[in-house]
Amino acid sequence: MQGKHILDGYRVLDLTQYVAGPTVTRLMAEMGAEIIKVEMLPYGDPTRSGGFRRDKRSSYNIQHNRGKKSICINTKSDKGKKILKELVKECDVVLENFAPGVVGRLGLDWDSVRALNPTVIMCSISAFGQTGPLASLPGFDYIAQAYAGVTDMIGDPDGAPSIPQLALGDVGTGVHATCAIGYALLHKEKTGEGQYLDISLLDCYFHSHDLNVNLISASGGSAKPHRGGAHHYAVVPTGVFRAKEGYILIMATLHHWDNLCAVIGRVELVTEERFTNAKIRMRAKDEIIAIIEEWLQEQESDEAAIRILQDAHVPVAPVLSVAEAMEHPHLVERGTIKAIDDRVLGKFSIPGNPLRYSAFPEPLSLEAPLLGEHNKEVLTEILSYSDQEFAALESEDIIRQRAY
Repeated sequence: MQGKHILDGYRVLDLTQYVAGPTVTRLMAEMGAEIIKVEMLPYGDPTRSGGFRRDKRSSYNIQHNRGKKSICINTKSDKGKKILKELVKECDVVLENFAPGVVGRLGLDWDSVRALNPTVIMCSISAFGQTGPLASLPGFDYIAQAYAGVTDMIGDPDGAPSIPQLALGDVGTGVHATCAIGYALLHKEKTGEGQYLDISLLDCYFHSHDLNVNLISASGGSAKPHRGGAHHYAVVPTGVFRAKEGYILIMATLHHWDNLCAVIGRVELVTEERFTNAKIRMRAKDEIIAIIEEWLQEQESDEAAIRILQDAHVPVAPVLSVAEAMEHPHLVERGTIKAIDDRVLGKFSIPGNPLRYSAFPEPLSLEAPLLGEHNKEVLTEILSYSDQEFAALESEDIIRQRAY
């Protein structure tokens, strides 16, 4: 009998906070896994106090934690640690994103977890990994980005490097970790073996270099990738062009260069010696940009220019703001932008689930938990605590619940 979604029947102990770790369990919740999110007394996941808030309820926290069960525990207490160890025995996956060594102080290092549950998959997410000279240092998304040589590739060539205003590293690492967990579960299904996964933001950021690393290495260092600002440093024309009303991104490589030249009325550029191939065109980069921008600014509107280029099969896109992207009919139709209705915060939109399965075409109906909302369900139904034992934990402030 088919379950509600592809990960139906799997249970995950989620010891994560902020974005990278919660991205993993957010995706797994969207795929039907049961997620037991452990939040630490007294305030829970720090994202509960971030983003837009109403009645102490955070849109930031809701987006990253829909579909999860929240238990709020004093993890520093012996009874709190006992609960965590009992839950390890009942879960298929244990996920944590503390700094290396912290989870060991909770009694949940890999050796201890494996002794409690030999078939469990444990995944640790950190900035730099569990080993290496940087492992013990504190780190976040942008810190790993800088070490990976990524920050140095962003921004104008004659200015300071820039940082993106979105969590590329955290979310990207979460996706890498989700992939690793999925294959570890597949291995477990075939062999019955659990294993440990060490996933770092630095590794995942460095993995994003499609050209830069091999270019330096294969050339013996003679080729030096560099910031290109609005335009790619090695591929012309590829970048953001000033149009009549705003900005348009065009990538006219390979045969698309011929299409572009034809549509802007400059077919002679195709055979002109200075523009005959991508390497030679790099020397005429500024001239090519000027020719394209002149044509764009002569058009009736940016929308008209984009339509002409699209009709000629030239890869092109408007540079949309976040608000504009949220209203684009393509993103709306595909559910890339998803409208939700939270019981406290009300109706608002979040990014939809990018993972799509033909066998499970309908998204699950999910809701973000209140802090400690599932304390009783998890402790009494999964761990078989009595009502009296549960009440004692509440009175001793080992567990806590709040209405936001």
